[in-house]
Amino acid sequence: MESLLLIEDERRVAAFIRQGLEEEGYLVEWIERGQEGADSAIRNAPDLVLLDLRLPDIDGVEVCRRIRKTHPSLPILMLTALDSVEDRVAGLDAGADDYVAKPFAFAELLARIRSLLRRASLEPPMRTLTDGALQLERDARVCRIGEQAVDLTPTEFDLLAYLLSRRGQAVHRDDILDAVWGRNETPIPNAVDVYVGYLRRKLAAVGVPNRIESVRGIGYRYSPEQIQP
Repeated sequence: MESLLLIEDERRVAAFIRQGLEEEGYLVEWIERGQEGADSAIRNAPDLVLLDLRLPDIDGVEVCRRIRKTHPSLPILMLTALDSVEDRVAGLDAGADDYVAKPFAFAELLARIRSLLRRASLEPPMRTLTDGALQLERDARVCRIGEQAVDLTPTEFDLLAYLLSRRGQAVHRDDILDAVWGRNETPIPNAVDVYVGYLRRKLAAVGVPNRIESVRGIGYRYSPEQIQP
């Protein structure tokens, strides 16, 4: 089930959109304020964000910019009652992928959502993963903290890349084993826990705070650096 984050302060509009999307089979989280919405998108990485332009604390343009710093390819569909050229340009320049002006036909909104999700599913995985000063170049298989290279074994690199690509999500140990070691390989006992320990120590040695959190009964979650307002 695809997860959508709706950031909208008009309760009647939000209730209408949420009900319609849930009836279409989407899992919808609704948040009214921009700061909380940006934090949720950065932390949980939904499949798509529906973002109102005018919010009570920070506007949608700023929310979009904050999300883009951590999730460059997360689909963002901007919603607003303002349909001027300047408003559309501001939203798109901030990183929104598409723009729907209120009032809109729900069928059109659904079509825009399906189009963005389809486009996202066809895009190749990001070749460079970043979180603050941390950068992983997948093709070159290089890990850097700023300009400083971090010496990782192939398994450590694959594990960090897998967790970082799913930042904010609790990932089960079995899924990590399949992705990093493969179904046909027999790793050492407690391989995931052992290699997470290796990674934590190597990152701590170059000044990176521990962002690989243990999730009891499940596995691990990479919590990204929080973007400051």
